[in-house]
Amino acid sequence: MLETSYKPISGWPVLLGVTCIIPFNIYLFMQGQPASISIAVILTVLTPVIAAGFQAVPPNQARVFLLFGNYRGTARDSGFFWVNPFFSKRRISLRIRNFETGSQVQHEVRNQAGQVITPASRTAPKPSKVNDLDGNPIEIGAVVVWRVVNTAEAMFEVDDYEDFVGVQSEAALRALASRHPYDSDDSQCSLRGNPEEIADELRRDVQDRLEKAGVEVIEARISYLAYAQEIAAAMLQRQQAQAVVSARSRIVEGAVGMVQQALDQLSQQQIVELDDERKAQMVSNLLVVLCSDRHTQPVINTGTLY
Repeated sequence: MLETSYKPISGWPVLLGVTCIIPFNIYLFMQGQPASISIAVILTVLTPVIAAGFQAVPPNQARVFLLFGNYRGTARDSGFFWVNPFFSKRRISLRIRNFETGSQVQHEVRNQAGQVITPASRTAPKPSKVNDLDGNPIEIGAVVVWRVVNTAEAMFEVDDYEDFVGVQSEAALRALASRHPYDSDDSQCSLRGNPEEIADELRRDVQDRLEKAGVEVIEARISYLAYAQEIAAAMLQRQQAQAVVSARSRIVEGAVGMVQQALDQLSQQQIVELDDERKAQMVSNLLVVLCSDRHTQPVINTGTLY
């Protein structure tokens, strides 16, 4: 549904005219003639009807106008205006808003007199539990920054566009988490290892779902990511083991290079000639020294080489 722009007239001239009606009615009543009194009564009845058309639009707010159920247009300009008194006026915010998945909006509660008993509020966000691509249960949450760009679609295409944003953002986040692993050792895109790529993909997914509601998604980014409690300890041990293996691999790689360099320098500078057995023993000793996680205790040979 396309949004139609509506340009209301300024309310200040109409306000001046309504203000002038009041002393004019008093003058007509003072005339005492039936015709004057009839005109004064008619103007008195029309004054509150005309006054019902006054409308103030704050910045970054819009007014959607309906006439007997028909959409007439949207006023986006801020200021003081006058519109058809028979228009139904609906407020809608054009400000940038954010939503965190897992939180729920509690609408305000009014009594029969129209007084607000419980104001509108939002519950604390709670991470969603979902399985990643590898089947591991994880807890994930995201922040979605959005705003209304098409007031007609936001008001008439969905029942409650704010609730629609929350539900569809939650669904898009769950679908995204199931398409990627929590972590990956290879070049595969993962939730933890590729935050920028995941944020762009999440924004596109949420935008596709909210397109019909006239909402533009400015940014969507993961705000919370962790393994579920039932596997958190096991995954922590796994990550620690992977870190130890990676560190050991780097240490062994460096130690082998240092041993090769030591043997080459001993051979080039002809400091000592070693047979294969002594070279193997030297390599073994150097690797123990370089790869050990504790300080080694040197043993000095005071006898012959062999």
